[in-house]
Parts: sequence; structure tokens; C-alpha cells
Amino acid sequence: MSVAFTKDEDHEAAAANLPDRPISPHPNLVTPEGLAFLETAFAEAKAAYSAAQASGLINADRTAMARAARDLRYYTARLGSAQRIDPVTSPQKVVFGCEVIIAREDGRQQTFRIVGEDEADPNKGSISYVSPMARALLGKEIGDEVQVAGAGVEITAIR
Repeated sequence: MSVAFTKDEDHEAAAANLPDRPISPHPNLVTPEGLAFLETAFAEAKAAYSAAQASGLINADRTAMARAARDLRYYTARLGSAQRIDPVTSPQKVVFGCEVIIAREDGRQQTFRIVGEDEADPNKGSISYVSPMARALLGKEIGDEVQVAGAGVEITAIR
């Protein structure tokens, strides 16, 4: 057998042994939108797994099967541990699911929504409740000043 074929087979076998996605040790708090995201991701992972099985090419594409199985295990676990937290209307303190507007020392204002780990996307203004920023803000009120990444910020609004 050619060495080239052996290397390809070794590469494929190694790719099929993907490590599981890490599961956070923190409680899996989710907003209603976060729960919907997990349900959609689970359905997509289940469909990908079924498609990989049905294709009959499992041995030819072990990577796709391994990826689908890994994602299915992850989203099954995350859905099973999800704790839905409904939004608080007119919160007086920063709580899970609320939106917080902060003013930085340089005059910039930023808005963050505190959400679950799987739905956090800082580029879209949502941060995980276990992030340093969220931990500094949780439980605080409008007008409170907190230290975030070595800089002071003031909470100007909570929605």
C-alpha cells in the first residue's frame, strides 16, 4: 500500500476522534431566546447525524459523522440542563436577561444584555452571565459605579 494512502487514512481516523465540546460547570441559565436557539441547534445536529447515517458513506466520511455525533451529544446535554429564566419587567437591579447601559470614563456608552453562555455574542451586545463584565454588573443599580477590566464604569440604565 502506498504511504500516501496510509497518511490519508490516518488523518481521517484522527479527524473522526474529535474531542467532545466542553460543557460549562456553571448552571445552564437561558433566556427564552436562548432556549429556542438550543432547540434549533439540537434539531440541526440531529438532522446532520441522521443524514450522515443515511448517506451510507460513514466509513468514507468519518469526520462528518464524528462532528454530527459530537454536536448531538453537546446539544442534548445543554437542552437537558437548561434552566429557562423569563425576563424581569422593569428591573431595579441588574439581573439575568436584562439590558444594561454603561458609561465609560472616556464618555462612550455601551449596551449589553446579560444572557446564557450558549447565546452570548459580545459582537452583538450580549454577554454571558459568568463573564467578568456581567459578574461586576449583576445586582447593581442605576448610578452605581463598578470596576471592569481596570476601568470604572457607571450604570446609566437598566431595561
